[in-house]
Amino acid sequence: MDVFAQQRTHHRAAILAVSQLACLGRHTVTGLLATAGKQHQDWSADYRLFSRDQWDSQQPFESVMEGVLEFLSHRAPLVAAMDDTLLRKTGTKIQDVAYRRDPLSPPFHTNFVRGQRFLQVSAMLPARPEGPAAARAIPIRFQPAPPLPKASKRASESERIELQKLARTYNLSTIGRDAIAATREQLDRQPDGKSRLLIMGVDGSYTNQTVLRGLPPRTVLIGRIRKDAKLFHLPQDSQQPGTGRKRTYGLPVPTPEAILRDPSVPWQAVQAFAAGKLHTFQVKTICPVLWSKAGADMPLRLVVIAPVGYRLRAGASLLYRQPAFLICTDPSLPLAQVVQGYIWRWGIEVNHRDEKQLVGVGEAQVRSPYAARREPIFGVACYAKLLLAGAQRYGPDATQAKLPLPKWRQKSPQGRVTTGDLLRELRQDLWSSALRQVERSLSHFVNKQASTTTCPKWPWSLNGAVDHAATG
Repeated sequence: MDVFAQQRTHHRAAILAVSQLACLGRHTVTGLLATAGKQHQDWSADYRLFSRDQWDSQQPFESVMEGVLEFLSHRAPLVAAMDDTLLRKTGTKIQDVAYRRDPLSPPFHTNFVRGQRFLQVSAMLPARPEGPAAARAIPIRFQPAPPLPKASKRASESERIELQKLARTYNLSTIGRDAIAATREQLDRQPDGKSRLLIMGVDGSYTNQTVLRGLPPRTVLIGRIRKDAKLFHLPQDSQQPGTGRKRTYGLPVPTPEAILRDPSVPWQAVQAFAAGKLHTFQVKTICPVLWSKAGADMPLRLVVIAPVGYRLRAGASLLYRQPAFLICTDPSLPLAQVVQGYIWRWGIEVNHRDEKQLVGVGEAQVRSPYAARREPIFGVACYAKLLLAGAQRYGPDATQAKLPLPKWRQKSPQGRVTTGDLLRELRQDLWSSALRQVERSLSHFVNKQASTTTCPKWPWSLNGAVDHAATG
C-alpha cells in the first residue's frame, strides 16, 4: 500500500472512529456514515476499509498499551484479565457464526443462540499506584475465536480424520494460550516492558493444562479451580522409595472445599477493593502445592476465599455469596495482590456490557469474511481509546467529568467517571456549536416569557437534551 493510500485509510478510519462513539442509533456502517454527515456521498470506500484494505486489526491497541503503562510506576506489574464474549447474530451467511450457549439463560435451562465468539484481554488501570484501590479495565486485545467448521457431507474419510486431529489442538484453550503469549510479546515491545511482570486473571475455563503449561516467561496466572481438585504437597526426601523411580508428587493435599471447612487451617484477613469500597476478606492459603494439570515443575499457591455476606436492603436477612477457590502460578506473589488482582477481573465483564450496549459492538450488518471480523475489533479499539483519553483527561481516580450529572443521579455518590459520561462529553464537544446555531434559528418557536407565576414553563434547551441523551 502506497503512502497516499495509507493516508486515505487513516482518514476514513478516524472519521468512522469518532462516529462509532457519537452515533445515537444502531451502530451499523451506514449509521456511522450518517453520523459523520456522509450519507449523500459514495460509501464504497468506507465499506472497503473493513473488507479489503490491508491493515493490522490489532495495531490500534499498541498505543492503548503504551498509554496504560504511562500511569504505572517503574517496573510495576501489568495486571490484566482475559475472557471470551459472544456477539449475537441472526444471519446464516456471516463468517464465524455458530450456535453457542446463551450465558444469560437461566441455570435450570440452557438456551442456545447464534453469534460470533471473540476473545478479549483487558489491562487494569488502578486508581492509585499503591495499596488496594479500584481499577478500570481497558481493552488491549480483541481477536476472533471461531470454532472449527464441521466436515461437509462430501468430505472423504481422510479429511474427517485430519479435522478430528485438528480439533484436539485447536480450541478455546489453545486460543487463550496464544492470546496470553501475544500479550506478553506486546508488553515486551513497549519501553521497559521486558522488566515488567504480566499477571493474567482468568476464570475456570482457562485454568487447565493447555494454558498452564503454555505460559510464556515472566507471566503469572491467577485462575479459579474446582472445589474438588486433587492437589499434592512437594515430595520429601524421606518419602522417596529406596529403589525405582522417584516420586514427583508428595502426599495429597485436602481438596479446596475440605480446606474451607477445616478449622485447623487458620484464616487470614486480607483487604481488597471491591464493589465501590474496601472490604476485608477471610482467606486461607497453602503453598507450595502441585497439580497434575500444571505439572510437577510448577509449584502453585492455593487460595480459598470465604463467602462474603451481604444484604439486599437495610434490615433484610444476611445472604452469602459463593466461596472462591483460586490458584496462582507464583507462590511468592503477596496474598493481597493475588486477591486484588482476581477481583479486578470483574472489570472485563463491565467492558463487555459497555461495548455491546453503549458502543454498539456487533451491530454492524456486514457479511464479508474480513469485515465480519474487523468491524467488531474496530469498535472495541475505539472504546479502548475513549477510556484511555478519559483517564488522561481527568486521571484514573476521577469521580466526575466536566458535564454536571442529571438530577436523578446527584443523590447517590458516583464511584468513577462512567463510559456514558465520557460519551456525553464527547458528543457535547462535537455538537455544541452546531446545536447553539440550531437553537438560535428556532428561538422564535420558544416562549421565553412565563405565562403564569404558579406554573412556570421553562424553555426547552436542545443543547442540554442532546448532551444528556441516553447512550443505550
